[in-house]
Amino acid sequence: MRVSGLVSGMDIDKMVNDLMKVNRMPLDKLKQKKQILEWQRDDFRSINTLMLGFRKRLTDLQFSSNYQARTVSTSDEAKVTATVASGAAKASYSIESVSQLAKAAYRIGNKITPDGEKIDLTQNLWSQSQTVLPDLTWNQGVVETKYLKAPDGNTPIDLELNGASISNNELNVKVNGKVYEVVTSGVPEKGQVLYDVGAGTLSFGESLPKGSSVRVDYAIAEKTISHTASAEQSNWRLGKGAISELTVTIDGTAYTMDPASVDDAGFADLGGIGKVHVLSGEIQFNDPLAEGSELTATFKQNYSSFTIGSHQATGKVEERIFFAGNESMNGVIKKVNESSAGVTMFYDSFKDQMTLTRKETGDFNNGGDGIILSGQFLTDVLKFSGTTESRGQNAVFTVNGLTTERQSNTFSMNGVTFTLKQTFTDPVSVAVSNDTNTVVETIKSFVNEYNELIGKINDKLTEERYRKYTPLTDDEERDKLTEKQQEKWEEMARSGLLKSDPTLTAALSQMRLDMYSSVETNGTFKQLTAIGITTTFNYRDGGKLEINEAKLKEAVEKDPEAVENLFRGPGTSDSDKGIVNKLYDTVDQTIKRIQTKAGRATSMNKQFAIGKELIEVDKNIDRFEKRLKMVEDRLWRQFSAMERSILQSNNQAMYLMQQFGM
Repeated sequence: MRVSGLVSGMDIDKMVNDLMKVNRMPLDKLKQKKQILEWQRDDFRSINTLMLGFRKRLTDLQFSSNYQARTVSTSDEAKVTATVASGAAKASYSIESVSQLAKAAYRIGNKITPDGEKIDLTQNLWSQSQTVLPDLTWNQGVVETKYLKAPDGNTPIDLELNGASISNNELNVKVNGKVYEVVTSGVPEKGQVLYDVGAGTLSFGESLPKGSSVRVDYAIAEKTISHTASAEQSNWRLGKGAISELTVTIDGTAYTMDPASVDDAGFADLGGIGKVHVLSGEIQFNDPLAEGSELTATFKQNYSSFTIGSHQATGKVEERIFFAGNESMNGVIKKVNESSAGVTMFYDSFKDQMTLTRKETGDFNNGGDGIILSGQFLTDVLKFSGTTESRGQNAVFTVNGLTTERQSNTFSMNGVTFTLKQTFTDPVSVAVSNDTNTVVETIKSFVNEYNELIGKINDKLTEERYRKYTPLTDDEERDKLTEKQQEKWEEMARSGLLKSDPTLTAALSQMRLDMYSSVETNGTFKQLTAIGITTTFNYRDGGKLEINEAKLKEAVEKDPEAVENLFRGPGTSDSDKGIVNKLYDTVDQTIKRIQTKAGRATSMNKQFAIGKELIEVDKNIDRFEKRLKMVEDRLWRQFSAMERSILQSNNQAMYLMQQFGM
């Protein structure tokens, strides 16, 4: 128990605190040392972040494309345009003539609806098949789509048909967007998939990467679903539309839809217990079903399908498109245009005609039809039967005396991409030359980044150190200062922590040497000064560079290969290694040295030098705080003993006074 001056009248708390302040001074020094070490660590890591960014830039500059930028010009851009990739050879091309441009195959269908009628692209196709599309016939079944993941290797994929069979064995199978040809017998080849009718599985003619996305579209004869009413239920959605047949069983009693009873609103009678909206597949019961009622629905829908495809650069591609009666013509067009068939479908309402256009130009079928179509919907409903395809053709042109062909009007030769705009017989010249301005801008950007880096490092090395400004580790010290004063104090205390640091000083010196060094190459230029890059006259800049842009541009135009070798020469010795490679080695070594000293953001303290110092300081702080606790406890014991002694003495004096008073 602590006695705080109740007997002596002295302010024991203040006396102990004052005595502890003196004893705590070494602890404050330790905390200040810890803060300085943490600031140093953070400053080193900030420098390393700059170094890492500069090293990445140096990596980019090791690619030849930075110094072999090319520009291309044509004598008549109305006829031929061109672009060029970096590193393309300087050359001249003469497109002497273009006798034929590449074009895509297309086919135009006949008029679809009777005179005076038009397709409503947004209206469902089932209702329009009763009016403007009388040739549209429907299959009975249920359209299904399954999304599966490919297992390891070539393991068959189970479609989980649960006893159902696929109508006419017609499937559309895509893996990661690529269509596979479906076969039902034999051994599938590459690009094919075997549908095992009996087992209901898919086996591919090639191993698929594990986890590949497999999409399967197909139709089954009918579908059965079950449901238990969790509460009173007045309706039930089947999840399918365009219902043609339906039987619903409720607690063992079956009710069948009457297709002939469909009213103007699209509802058909369901055995007297309710009605079903044939297009949406929603059942509405006359009386709510009781909770726990067991429901089963077996149904079919009106659906159709067709096959569409094209001959493409990758070969022949065909895709089967399924659609139900509740879908619109817009929906069918979207399916075709988003498929892998390589065909664009378009409906012109003015002409009431549908067109099919292959997405790729050129001839990929040796003069035969480029568009593949099959199915009653395409031939009879959209009226493509009896029409003739306007076949695709290649571009035919003569370049540098050679008459040749391309399947597209845009093609590449020797790093140059040409685009033919029109046919002509008067020659058009295309010239590839050095893009001096781009190379100069690349070098200027590099020099600016180098100057920025060494400027920031030099600022840290020459920053003034204010030793009388020690870190504020005591709350009492902070309370005496305003917020702005605290910020200013901390700024002064942090200043100069890396002043004259040997690691950074050595790195800066080596980087300067790298920039000033000679590079032994076969080219004209062996030093940066030869291409107009020199150090500034102001020694306080710390070795920053400046550029004589006119001289640099002249050097790039005169001998671009020598400029490239000066920067990125891949030599193995220091004498023939390019400046960028030398700098990379220096920066990389500096990064590793700083990491050894200050670690990374993810490093543990025991993994770098400053961290180990921090561990030792923390141990000393812990030991000193325990010691201070013991000193404080001893002082309180001493003062408490003094208080007890004074109290005992006062009691004895009072006792004697009472005795003499008697």
